[in-house]
Formats: sequence, structure tokens, C-alpha cells
Amino acid sequence: QVQLVESGGGLVQPGGSLRLSCAASGTIFEINAMGWYRQAPGKQGELAASITTNGSVKYADAVKGRFTISRNNAKRTVYLKMNSLKPEDTAVYYCHVDGVVPGEEYWGQGTQVTVSS
Repeated sequence: QVQLVESGGGLVQPGGSLRLSCAASGTIFEINAMGWYRQAPGKQGELAASITTNGSVKYADAVKGRFTISRNNAKRTVYLKMNSLKPEDTAVYYCHVDGVVPGEEYWGQGTQVTVSS
């Protein structure tokens, strides 16, 4: 059984920083992309950032220049460093793992990020 364990969310003031981590455990044939989605109250969920095994990255326009995604393939862990946080970054952030097998994907339980003074 595959589990994604997230950590690092919390309350931070505008302009502050947080680092999210997500570690995958269990049997996954092969991981393709790892990433973070976020969902704010009353809004549709969106991809915040993703990174493939070979290091290709994608960012939502709203986070470019402020968020940095990275991963440790050996540890099957993905990180999201979030700088210059804004109130509009407030959301539940979900770790996502996409396997190379079609239809194989996994989600974390979500971690709350709140940006407020």
C-alpha cells in the first residue's frame, strides 16, 4: 500500500517562508512526476508545481519566482520551498505522485498553509 506523508504546513505571516515535504512509502513500480496541488476555500484546485524524474519542472503562474520544487529520487521525497508568501497562497496543499503505469497516481492527505497577519 502506497502512502504519501506530508509535513511542513502551518501559519505564516505575509512575506514569510515555509517548506513542505512529502515522502512516498510502499510499492510503486516507478515514479514519473511528483508535485503539489493546492485548493483554496471556494476555489477550484490547481497545480502549484511539479517535477519529473529527470528534473523538468512546472509552476503555476501565480507562484513563479517565489516557489521552488525539488525532489530526492532515492528517498522518493518531494519538497516545495515557498518564499514571499501571500494571503492568496492560503490553501490546503496536496502532494501528488504520478507513476509511469497509466492510471497509477497517489494523493497525500493534505497540509494546511495559512498566510495571515
